[in-house]
Amino acid sequence: MPSRPFHIVQPAERNTCVIFASPHSGREYPEDFLARAVVGGTDIRSSEDAYVDRLIAAAPRHGAPLLLADVPRAYVDLNRSAEELDPAIVEGARAVAHNPRIASGLGVIPRVVAGGRALYRGKIPLSEAHQRIATCWRPYHAQLGALMKEAQERFGQAILIDCHSMPHEAVDGVARHGAKRPDVVLGDRFGAAAGAAVVERVEAAFARAGLVTARNAPFAGAYTVQHYGRPLRNQHVIQVEIDRSLYMDERRVRPNGDFDAFVRVMSGVVADIALIGAAGDGALAAE
Repeated sequence: MPSRPFHIVQPAERNTCVIFASPHSGREYPEDFLARAVVGGTDIRSSEDAYVDRLIAAAPRHGAPLLLADVPRAYVDLNRSAEELDPAIVEGARAVAHNPRIASGLGVIPRVVAGGRALYRGKIPLSEAHQRIATCWRPYHAQLGALMKEAQERFGQAILIDCHSMPHEAVDGVARHGAKRPDVVLGDRFGAAAGAAVVERVEAAFARAGLVTARNAPFAGAYTVQHYGRPLRNQHVIQVEIDRSLYMDERRVRPNGDFDAFVRVMSGVVADIALIGAAGDGALAAE
């Protein structure tokens, strides 16, 4: 078992309704899990959003809490529903109607890592899957739900920036259709998870930093965006996917020579986004 599923970094003074989270940058691999996995090293780490936690580390300095997974995505995926159990890897899990995430091996207990490489030989017991969910998934979402509730009670609204990374080739299709290759993809479930004014201001924060954005293609947002995004209730959630090649060597899963400079760029973006929900900012009152 991981020593802890997540940790939270609170600001000295909470002065914004914005919350930053990284559910896939965890890298504490339990020894018993590694012993059973048939992949290791950089292969098993390929499913991480490696170093995203460091890209958004400035959030508490700007009044926003920062929720970071410690448990790795290969062990349990915190951006899936607890019901998305894959019968192809979890012994005794019930088959469900077609679910593209489960079909691709990326349910709440993943069957594969990046590139479709199998994680295990055979299946894991249903009891083990339930234990991972109980000890990692549920505490993480209890904490996330509490942060959203606190923001709404204190500021009248909550804005969650759910941060991820994407392989460089993930946006090849966007570039082929004549658009500029995006550095960042913002997912709001085509308006269902966040109000237009919130998305526009988040997009503007990236644009001021010189980063090209796209919306909802190829990533519109997964479980966290779907579950927590309720703009009519002033609960806004945006999934942010950042091109890994901007800051890391994807093959070696290491920071590249541009890493420190990109951290500074992202620190500025984080500061800008935190201002969107700052106390006394009435710009989103009509949302």
